[in-house]
Amino acid sequence: MREYLLTLCITAAVTYLLTGPVRKFAIVAGAMPEIRARDVHREPTPRLGGIAMFFGLCAGLLVADNLTNLHEVFEKSNEPRALLSGAALIWLIGVLDDKFEIDALIKLGGQMIAAGVMVVQGLTILWIPVPSVGNVALTQWQGTLLTVALVVITINAVNFVDGLDGLAAGMVCIAAAAFFMYAYRIWYSYGIEAAAPATLFASVLMGMCLGFLPHNMHPARIFMGDSGSMLIGLVLAAGAISVTGQVDPDAMQLFSGSERSAVHQMVPVYIPLLMPLTIIAIPAADLILAIVRRTWRGQSPFAADRGHLHHRLLEIGHSHSRAVLIMYFFSALIGFGALAYSVNSASMWIVLGVVFLSAVGLVLLLLPRFTPRAPRWAEGFLPPRYRRRRAVPAAAGGASGAGPEGAGEAGAEERVPVAAGTANGATALGARSRTR
Repeated sequence: MREYLLTLCITAAVTYLLTGPVRKFAIVAGAMPEIRARDVHREPTPRLGGIAMFFGLCAGLLVADNLTNLHEVFEKSNEPRALLSGAALIWLIGVLDDKFEIDALIKLGGQMIAAGVMVVQGLTILWIPVPSVGNVALTQWQGTLLTVALVVITINAVNFVDGLDGLAAGMVCIAAAAFFMYAYRIWYSYGIEAAAPATLFASVLMGMCLGFLPHNMHPARIFMGDSGSMLIGLVLAAGAISVTGQVDPDAMQLFSGSERSAVHQMVPVYIPLLMPLTIIAIPAADLILAIVRRTWRGQSPFAADRGHLHHRLLEIGHSHSRAVLIMYFFSALIGFGALAYSVNSASMWIVLGVVFLSAVGLVLLLLPRFTPRAPRWAEGFLPPRYRRRRAVPAAAGGASGAGPEGAGEAGAEERVPVAAGTANGATALGARSRTR
């Protein structure tokens, strides 16, 4: 565990320290596109944050290769090298897209090539554990097609959800944390070394997201861009493929008593094969809804719009930060709920706990106007946006709304309500703070 934590910290530190210089480079390189109709931020913001995340990934794998226990992962498996090869290719495509806005079909082709590169080097699905049946062996072509499909779906799911400050990085970090705990349990509790690469991938992925989040939280100073969103999507998919297609439930038979029981214990592992529901359920649902919505309108599935889940949270009145926290909440509920169920699937308390927390989440969705404030004695330790603000005259408030604080979340929450005459939806939305 200590070596995994060290790898996580090194990855996070490198990513964090490089993000500042990368931001300056992105500004100089002109990777600051104009505000588009679907964007929710109000000022041009540099992209290319994926550059820092990629070098954080490289640093984490390099450190792990030189640690005593984790070095065995590189000796006994070619999966870390396969991951690095696919990540380098998808990262390069993302950098070009952040700078030059390449065509969506070209990006899709690049994603498939990156997945194929990992398959060629051994990171592929060999069999599928099916409940009440056991292992279903796959042919080479079946395994390749299923692996490529899973990688492409996961990459685009993460890419689609990257619409608010800190949203994609935070949700993927939560998913990686839940996946790390499950993969580590398989490796440590059952002694199955085939789960070690997936555990390493999850720890590195958490470091990449944690190192980038301080720069990307609202108001964001830099965006990860496609170079970052596609990269973390690929790493997340690689971990799911590794632990699902390589770990044999038969190896758990000695501890479970039968292969059927072993397969049931693998539930949170084989579910990611279908559509990483247990680890990126929210992005996957957003992806499906976006494809259905755009196809129904006669548009291309890759045509951008403002119909994503996070856009809808903003439209019903939630502030930027609260919308992100709500998405975090439901991601953690699904991911860690599946983790708890995998530990003790017979416990009714887990089901009741998930139901209760789901009800709490629904209440939060129905209270978009509720503004939590910290106690006055704790305000000195918090950023200004979370402090109570004194009431100002209407004229002064209108003048201050155009200032720097008017673009922040606190300014949006303390601003006077929109007049009744502004029935136009665009005017109402424009009166609220909209930062990416």
